[in-house]
Amino acid sequence: MKYTDKIISDPNILLGKPIVKGTRISVELILRRLSEGMEIKDLLEAYPQLKYDDVLAALSYSAEILSGEEMIESWYIGWWKREL
Repeated sequence: MKYTDKIISDPNILLGKPIVKGTRISVELILRRLSEGMEIKDLLEAYPQLKYDDVLAALSYSAEILSGEEMIESWYIGWWKREL
């Protein structure tokens, strides 16, 4: 399954945030709930319109976005290197 089948962005829904197609559930909400310790089964119970594949698509979308990110050296590491 490709996340592009499940994750869309529409400027008229949640200001264009990536959402699960056919819902107003954002990828951000899914990630936040999971990062807070919510289990997928609890997430699916809390949002009945959400399917297991939707959660996987949100994770896949997030991984794809992050894979294109450049790592920026943190201020502290840069400062520490100058001191050596």
